[in-house]
Amino acid sequence: MTAHRIALLPGDGVGPEVVEQARLAVEATGVEVAWETLDWGSDHYRRHGRMMPEDGPERLKGFDAVLLGAVGEPSIPDHVTLWGLLLPIRQRLDLWANLRPARLLPGVPTPLADRGPEDIDILVLRENTEGEYSGVGGRAHQGLEHEVGLETSVFARSVLERLIRYAFELAAERRGVLTSATKSNASRFGYVLWDEVAAGVAAEHSAVRYERVLVDALAARMVQDPGSLDVVVASNLFGDILTDLAAAIQGGMGMAASANVGPGGGAPGVFEPVHGSAPDIAGQGIANPCGAIWSASMMLSTVGEDAAAARIMDALERVCRDGLRTRDLGGDASTAEVGSAVARHASERSLAEDERDM
Repeated sequence: MTAHRIALLPGDGVGPEVVEQARLAVEATGVEVAWETLDWGSDHYRRHGRMMPEDGPERLKGFDAVLLGAVGEPSIPDHVTLWGLLLPIRQRLDLWANLRPARLLPGVPTPLADRGPEDIDILVLRENTEGEYSGVGGRAHQGLEHEVGLETSVFARSVLERLIRYAFELAAERRGVLTSATKSNASRFGYVLWDEVAAGVAAEHSAVRYERVLVDALAARMVQDPGSLDVVVASNLFGDILTDLAAAIQGGMGMAASANVGPGGGAPGVFEPVHGSAPDIAGQGIANPCGAIWSASMMLSTVGEDAAAARIMDALERVCRDGLRTRDLGGDASTAEVGSAVARHASERSLAEDERDM
């Protein structure tokens, strides 16, 4: 059996702590993996003046997937860390789809009253390479009273078509409802184009119920009636904001997983929890590893290891149901205690499946 080549990019803050638990969960499934750790991030920036080597995205092409912890540190401006690593990787590898599951696992508390796991199961598909994060713009007259900053949103028809078509495919595999989040009443060019493309693709997918909702109304609906949402497709900026709100209702940022992928493109996906580097709790052993472990499960599924991915998710749900929680979820378990429990359950299920197959 050929081992999957996985790049480990632990990054900054709590990143190394949660990525270690995700790695242990993967290994507990019995899947053959060849890991290679990359020391990119804020320490790399302090040593070399950049977050990663100039050919970093090209080097990643030699792997089957990338498991990322977190990037960012208070001593380095956020736009430097983001544009020095994450966004160039997404754009240069054309990882145009960002998948963010927002599902409330059994045993995890939600701030929404009278809501349970049966009410919160949303998959957000966020455009990942252009829109408001395309990097097109500039500043003029810097330092003067009349300084100007221009940020140009980019919406390409071909990019929208592939994104929205993929969203319909995902909805067809789930509960058959697709909600498109735009702001075409105020943004009358890019989002009007978005709506037109979505309407055209919708005509090809009669089995999926399609609805167009203004993003502000959708944010309210996500809190008031999350059960009405199945798959949500949104731009880079709107998807970024909506998924943080979605993470809050699924138990908090520590539960939030993500996959950066380019279906059909051949580039390795980048899988990461989205809680950030959390420097205020780094090194204390109290960070929630669930988002990283969930991301590892998504990674395994993407490289064709569906059974192993299911083992990890089953183990994660079991640990949450049993009430073993880190501090952010109202518990007192450590990062390692939660991670070890997930790995143990995943290993037990793996051994049980092997015995059945004998």
